[in-house]
Amino acid sequence: MVRMDNDMPFLLQYENVAWYDNGKVRILDRRVYPTEVRFVDCFTYQEVVKAIADMVTQSAGPYTAVGMGMALAAWQVRGKSESEQNAFLQQAAYDLAHARPTTANRYGQITYRCADLAAKALAEGKDPIEAIVESTVESLNRRYSTMQIVGDHLASLIPQGGTILTQCFGETIIGTVMRAARKQNKDFRVFCAETRPYLQGARLTSSCFAQMGFDTTVITDNMVAYSMEREHIDVFTSAADSIARDGHIANKIGTFQIAILAKYFGIPYYVTGVPDKDKHTKDDIVIEMRDPSQVLSYRDIPNTVEGVKAIYPSFDVVPPHLISGVVTDKGVYVPYTLDHYFDSDVKVFY
Repeated sequence: MVRMDNDMPFLLQYENVAWYDNGKVRILDRRVYPTEVRFVDCFTYQEVVKAIADMVTQSAGPYTAVGMGMALAAWQVRGKSESEQNAFLQQAAYDLAHARPTTANRYGQITYRCADLAAKALAEGKDPIEAIVESTVESLNRRYSTMQIVGDHLASLIPQGGTILTQCFGETIIGTVMRAARKQNKDFRVFCAETRPYLQGARLTSSCFAQMGFDTTVITDNMVAYSMEREHIDVFTSAADSIARDGHIANKIGTFQIAILAKYFGIPYYVTGVPDKDKHTKDDIVIEMRDPSQVLSYRDIPNTVEGVKAIYPSFDVVPPHLISGVVTDKGVYVPYTLDHYFDSDVKVFY
């Protein structure tokens, strides 16, 4: 099988996201990268669920992890009756899909497809683990291929020699827009908002751009207005964890305020991704509330005195009037027209 992770930075190589091998799933611990290159070994699918919930991997990483987690579930229940295996895999599909609530619909497309393929393999006397791993790699290839089209569209919106501002870690779109820029002989500077409290923008996004030779600068989250005014930002862009059909999008907390600043300074904001067919309005987007203690410290070093409280909503919902365009594999849509994305029979894979 031809893989689509060629010419991608370290973080986007399939084995460096999540990988099943002989009774375990190996997941790169993005919480400590690049300070340390460390992998977390999961020996049950339940440990994969916990790893996703604990942010060992995030952005698009869980799309790979849940598929590999389904292969691990099949390994856990090997040797049982066909009915027991199918029941176990259905439960695993649900549990893995709901590792994080905001993107449960997207994870579920992967996990239930894996469960169906496993049931078919069992009925035919074949190895369900092999079928699940193969399906997960095929899903990765489809996602990378689809996002390459998105990356091509986004690169065309970035001026030659211009400067873009990113938020959080857009994962696949980062790799594909860099490949597109090379193909188009286009160069640009990158400013990465650090993205508290996990610093994905500083640790992950900037690492990818710098490793691929782009002029990369990290700013703290409260330097955005200064940078937009004085550093000649041409485009603000982010991926989205959810894109509702009414044009609202959910992305890492902090995106909303950057979008407001972009509007103020007249800088276009382009969201990248594929709309969610089953999310019609912003009311269908569930905001995950994480442990507030993660705001009060970083890598176990307290930032506050005892008794200080915190909140930690994982995502912002950005309204469509702040979004210049939603860049998809079918082109760039005005956010109010996203329903037209589904006019034709389109199969969406994650």
